Order: sequence, then structure tokens, then C-alpha cells
Amino acid sequence: MTELIDFADYRRRGGSKGRVRFERDEFRALMDCYSRRVMTGEWKDYAIDVYGAVAVFSIFRHSLEAPAFAIAKRRNGKQDEFILRSGRRTLKRARDLADVLSIFDKPLRLIEN
Repeated sequence: MTELIDFADYRRRGGSKGRVRFERDEFRALMDCYSRRVMTGEWKDYAIDVYGAVAVFSIFRHSLEAPAFAIAKRRNGKQDEFILRSGRRTLKRARDLADVLSIFDKPLRLIEN
């Protein structure tokens, strides 16, 4: 059953404390990168999940597949850390989102196992 939450009550109780989320400028950078690849036809869909201490931006080539890439943001002590993963492999780890997204500046190619 779906639970309805009044956001005003949620904020007053401190429901979002300790939760990691993408800030506005980070989300804008993610959507910039995503929209460029959508225009070329490489990517089709995205999803945002928040698991308390980790926020994940997943990128899909097809809507019914597992994500091709996942960009996670997590708090590492007092600093935020961004991790780019493809499947089980970690492709890049950095404290700055721009460093992680720089991987997508290079042309991507599929490597068969």
C-alpha cells in the first residue's frame, strides 16, 4: 500500500537529515551529460534512487535493461564522493562530479566479455 507523506511534516521532523541527494548544480550537470547522449540516440532513460547515505543516477540504453552506467554520490566523512560504475566495474571515483562526467567526453565503445 502506498503511504502518503506531507512534506511539511517530513521536513519539520528532520526526515531528510543525513540523506544524500543531488544538489541543483549537480543535477543540472547530470542532465546536461544525459541529454547530449539522448540526442545521439545512445541513451534512452534514467532513474534516480536515494538509499539514505547514497544517491544514484542510473542511465539506461533501453528502458527494460539493467543500467548501463550508474553515478553514485555518497558522503565520505565530511566530503562527498562520486563513483561511476558500469555493471560491477568502477570506472571512476572522484570528489568532483565534473571529473567523473569527464569520462563521457570521450567516445564510448562497447567491450564484449
